[in-house]
Amino acid sequence: MRAIYPGTFDPITNGHLDVVTRAAAMFEQIIVAIAQSAGKQPLFALEERVALAEEVTTAFENVKVITFDGLMVDCAREKDANILIRGLRSVADFEYESQLAKMNRHLMPELETLFLLPSEKYSFISSALVKEVALLGGDIASFLPASVTKALLAKMTCYRSERGEVKAPGTAQQPSFL
Repeated sequence: MRAIYPGTFDPITNGHLDVVTRAAAMFEQIIVAIAQSAGKQPLFALEERVALAEEVTTAFENVKVITFDGLMVDCAREKDANILIRGLRSVADFEYESQLAKMNRHLMPELETLFLLPSEKYSFISSALVKEVALLGGDIASFLPASVTKALLAKMTCYRSERGEVKAPGTAQQPSFL
C-alpha cells in the first residue's frame, strides 16, 4: 500500500519526522507531499522545504518527497495513494482534521485517512511555534533535526535588526509567517 503524508512542512519538525518514521514501518511507500501553499506565506521557499525534507528522510528507502499544487486528493490519485496520513496533536487538530477527512472522502471515496499521534515528546510541536521561538531567540534544537535547525537559524538572522528587535526586513512589523 502507498500512503501520502501532505503538509506545508515549513519547516519539517521532529514531530513530522516521528510520523514519517512510524508510517514508513506500516506502508510499502510513504509520499511526503509538500504543498506549494498559495494561501500561506511560507518562510522557506518550496525548493528549500523539499531539500530539507529529502535530507532528513534519506534513511528511509520507502519515503519519497514530492511537491503538489491544488487539491491533495488529485495528487493522491495521480500517485496511486490510497491512504492519507495526518498527524494529530490535540483535540483542536482533530476537529479540523475530521472535517478535512470527510471532505477528502467525498472527493475521493477510495482514500482512507489514518490519524497518527506523535510521540508524547513531540505532541506540542508545530512549525509555526518553532519559528516564533527561533525568532525570539529561544532554543529550538530539540524540536528540529540538526540540519533544519541550522537552516532555520540562518533564515532568522535576516529578521533581526542589529539592536535585536524582531521585525520583518524593511518594516517595523512582525513578519507575516507568525
